[in-house]
Amino acid sequence: MKTYDVIVVGSGIAGLSFALKVAARGKRVAIITKKDRAESNTNYAQGGIAAVTSQTDDFELHVADTLTAGDGLCREDVVREIVSTAPERIAELKQMGVDFTQLEDGRISLHREGGHSKRRILHVKDLTGAAIEAALLHAVAESKLIDVFEHHFAIDLITRRKLRLSGRNAVLGLYVLDVHSGEVKTFRAPVILLGTGGAGQIYQFSTNPDIATGDGIAIAYRAGVEVRNMEFIQFHPTALYTKSKERFLISEAVRGEGAILRNTAGEAFMPRYDERADLAPRDVVARAIDSEMKASGAEHLWLDITHQDADHIRARFPHIYEGCKKQGIDMATEWIPVVPACHYLCGGVTTSLSAKTSLDGLLACGEVACTGLHGANRLASNSLLEACVLAHNGADSAVTYLDNTVPDSTTLPPWRDGDVRDPDERVVLYHNWDELKRTMWDYVAIVRTSKRLQRARTRIQNLQREIDEYYWNFKVEPHLLELRNLIQVSELVIECALQRKESRGLHTTLDFPDKLSEARDSIMKRPRGS
Repeated sequence: MKTYDVIVVGSGIAGLSFALKVAARGKRVAIITKKDRAESNTNYAQGGIAAVTSQTDDFELHVADTLTAGDGLCREDVVREIVSTAPERIAELKQMGVDFTQLEDGRISLHREGGHSKRRILHVKDLTGAAIEAALLHAVAESKLIDVFEHHFAIDLITRRKLRLSGRNAVLGLYVLDVHSGEVKTFRAPVILLGTGGAGQIYQFSTNPDIATGDGIAIAYRAGVEVRNMEFIQFHPTALYTKSKERFLISEAVRGEGAILRNTAGEAFMPRYDERADLAPRDVVARAIDSEMKASGAEHLWLDITHQDADHIRARFPHIYEGCKKQGIDMATEWIPVVPACHYLCGGVTTSLSAKTSLDGLLACGEVACTGLHGANRLASNSLLEACVLAHNGADSAVTYLDNTVPDSTTLPPWRDGDVRDPDERVVLYHNWDELKRTMWDYVAIVRTSKRLQRARTRIQNLQREIDEYYWNFKVEPHLLELRNLIQVSELVIECALQRKESRGLHTTLDFPDKLSEARDSIMKRPRGS
């Protein structure tokens, strides 16, 4: 039994920021991460972090841009809180050593992305996430109150309800698989923060790293916590097309610097779809590309920035330039082949501005959470900002909860493992993993219909039964746990999509092309006792 004041699941910007702030107030923290500590969605974030830092910009413009992108589903109070406190969080990152790119005159370099009316994206060239992650990890390494458990996989929460205890339900601890030893350990803590990122791996093509398997959302849902708006999946319009399934992200900032999308005929087609042309929000651009590809039968379209100065391109986008170069493409002189790919989940665990969920002691922060900031479509580069603000607020609420809660002395039962697994059966995992990704890509991607969603539901339910049987009869391992979570999250996406009888934001259905007059959240909560 390992006992802490706080357990953080995930090692991205949300989890690390929260851990540092809680530890700074004297609380002992365990960070659980299923791979190396630097392996997170944050580490792959190219574009930057949106904040009002220029005299030509103001909070009202940032709020308005966010509300417009969110298509009626943003919570305005949440938007205003996060936007207005952004400069304070940026200042903290600078103090921690994040060296945002500057112009020659010493001013912060600000870039513009789709949906933004002003230049307000702070960045560290085109590897902003990696720079923030490195600074946070350095600070964590220096803390004497934070223990990091790498290659440890969070399985499920231990709650009072799960142990059939009377009284108000609350978090007691967590079962965690030590990946190297195969042992399932019990961690005790009255506060647990889920900072596990998104679920991009439910799709065949995604810009997300392999770790993005929806673990936190599935864990919370199984514990009876409310989840909402899971149908709003943001597909990044411009991922580098290759013959493999890998999808290298071509940042939206490339279009912000003047890149033009072209179809197979070489036509700059975006003005036909939106007056903002190539700087339209991501959902508009992704649907336009999807439409052009289906009309022509093309496997990809083109992104053209060859009219810009070659030295500027290489200096501004060194990581993207080298990524293209490895595929034999010189983006300074050649058009880049691009396709949409799953990029960001706007829904998630229902969370307040204090990062609280409906379960006492359980917090959520970052892409795993649904605060109401993003609504039906995330405005570019608002996600790192949201994580910083919610981590700050969540640290306050966690410390307050700890200081005002009597420690629970309930004995936590050890994990009960199943029989030793039969290696011959592991083919089930790989087959079902592949079927899941194909099903979601074919039936639950950019443009949907009720019939496609029903087909997907039937297939996912079959996969759910097979994996449940496997889970209860064989020893747990990372691949099984990830697949179990992916199937659970896929089911939530489909059920939320079936609830929405309209097209709004990132959810487009041919059966309900119009938008309803009233914007409502789609809500899922596991029935008690199921």
